[in-house]
Amino acid sequence: TTAGSPSGVALRIDHMSKTFPGTRALDDVSFEIKSGEIHALVGGNGSGKSTLIKILAGVYHADPGGTITVGDTTLPADHTTPAKAKALGLHFVHQNPGVFPALSVAENMVIGHGFETRAGGSIKWRALRRQTQALLDRYEIQVRPEALVRSLRPAERAMVAIARALQDQEGQHTGVLVLDEPTASLPRAEVVRLMGALDRFAAAGQTILFVSHRLDEVIDTAAQATVLRDGRLAGTLVGNEITEGKLIELIAGRALDRMYPVMPPVESDEIVLEAKGLTGGPLHGVDFQLRRGEVLGIAGLLGSGRSELLKMIFGAYPIRSGKLEFDGRPVKFRDIGDALDLGIAYVPEDRSGEAAFLDQTLADNVVASSIGRYWRGGLLRNRAIDADARDIIHQYFIRASSEKQKMGTLSGGNQQKVVVARWLSRNPRVLLLDEPTQGVDVNARAEIYQLISTAVGKGCSVLLVTSDFEELSRVADRAIVLRGGRVGAELRGTDIEAVRLTELAFSTQEVAT
Repeated sequence: TTAGSPSGVALRIDHMSKTFPGTRALDDVSFEIKSGEIHALVGGNGSGKSTLIKILAGVYHADPGGTITVGDTTLPADHTTPAKAKALGLHFVHQNPGVFPALSVAENMVIGHGFETRAGGSIKWRALRRQTQALLDRYEIQVRPEALVRSLRPAERAMVAIARALQDQEGQHTGVLVLDEPTASLPRAEVVRLMGALDRFAAAGQTILFVSHRLDEVIDTAAQATVLRDGRLAGTLVGNEITEGKLIELIAGRALDRMYPVMPPVESDEIVLEAKGLTGGPLHGVDFQLRRGEVLGIAGLLGSGRSELLKMIFGAYPIRSGKLEFDGRPVKFRDIGDALDLGIAYVPEDRSGEAAFLDQTLADNVVASSIGRYWRGGLLRNRAIDADARDIIHQYFIRASSEKQKMGTLSGGNQQKVVVARWLSRNPRVLLLDEPTQGVDVNARAEIYQLISTAVGKGCSVLLVTSDFEELSRVADRAIVLRGGRVGAELRGTDIEAVRLTELAFSTQEVAT
């Protein structure tokens, strides 16, 4: 039924199942979305979120027996098509919004519709700009029709895609806008901008189904949140029930305090790595020590120099002044090869740009940092590579069909586990982690930290950068806060609390350490 109906339900899914050869991706899922609300769909990798969205969009057919109801129309879930989804009033914007950067906003709006032309075939540009401006005004999007899409901010591009998807509606109160991970690749400031727009759309009466793995967005934005786990409905939370703890318990089947393994205690006073007056980029004299088997968290705001610090230690960013000591001896890295030789490993923040070879196989990615050991007599020992990759798939909780699977076809969480496994399989002495769980679900997060915990238990020392201060507080033995290019504060043990780290990161006052 539509927004004007007595039930106030915009979309109802009843008994939806989907079976692929060898796996049941959805198992008798039923839930409903109220009109004029933002309803979040949440779940870990393999929970069935993407399968459900593809059935709604008509890309997949469900197993017989399920139904999809929008407005007064009920459709068998095994008879969906893209045309039927559109006719029902389902509008989709995906993680990649599908806009054309080299074209104007107005030109993007008519992609798929065709340009309105005069008798001689010339395009009615003035009418197109006028119509586009009316659409932009309707959705309060502050861009010009003639602006090239490549000049827009990421959130503005997403909003243009949303406006394009909704432009055929008679009003803002019909149909359902389905947003599939629209914020996955956006920086935090752009996420805030987009979520504000979604709040406005919902306030104007638009029903939104919002798929996300970012729990803070779900908590801040959703009126209801439905959680899938292993293809089944784990539960739906409403209003104030939507908390991080309850979401994680439904997503993972275990409570928040069991999501992070207890890190082994630091039993050695041996200093493995020390920075003295390290200066370069945004850093202006950073000092710290890292002990054997210690997890040292690095907190700070974006731009504080967290990532640059890790890159300096890995030989990938110039050090202007100051020095590094490894095992008490000064070191100068000409390049990352020198750092690797000393047993330093690095997991960068930008997985797809700096760490993952998406067109290569899982096996190629796993051995990328150790390829030299597989050369014998001028020949590459491919069988040995494949055998080692199969062992690593099992040992590092990687969900893949085989070692031959292309990296780009793995979920974000499994890609990240491959990158972590690449370095941990080298048994590093120091592991540099920059946002190691960014873009992964809570189950993958728990597995990644279990792998790190095992390495720490063997004596590996970890420098951990993460924007998630709750995460940092649960795994770090000690934490330093970067502020103004220097170490502004240091916390130990139970003093490492998310609220305190936030206060220190944002504070402009010098804090005694």
